[in-house]
Amino acid sequence: MVVAVVLTVSTPFFWLLDSPDTGQLVAASVQGATGIAALVWALSQSSATPQPGVAVVDTGKAKATGGGRASTGVRRPHDAGSGVIRVERTGDATAEGPDSSASTGVDYS
Repeated sequence: MVVAVVLTVSTPFFWLLDSPDTGQLVAASVQGATGIAALVWALSQSSATPQPGVAVVDTGKAKATGGGRASTGVRRPHDAGSGVIRVERTGDATAEGPDSSASTGVDYS
């Protein structure tokens, strides 16, 4: 972004330093305006695209017995894609018995 700004601003100045004629003045103005418009468009695109994701906040308790699975957070497979996952203040998860499991955060299984 910094390089784009420097090039956009500096190129018209090189034209204008050598006593430009009307065509060079118009071209410098159009080039500067185009660069500024492209920069504004790029900045607006990056902030306008929200990242898809999951948020889990303030969950309750979960208990697994007899081979079950308990989760108070998020459970998703590794190949579920990308995205932001936020887990805050999850409840207690307990597992009792053989092959039981519990998770309170993000479980990629």
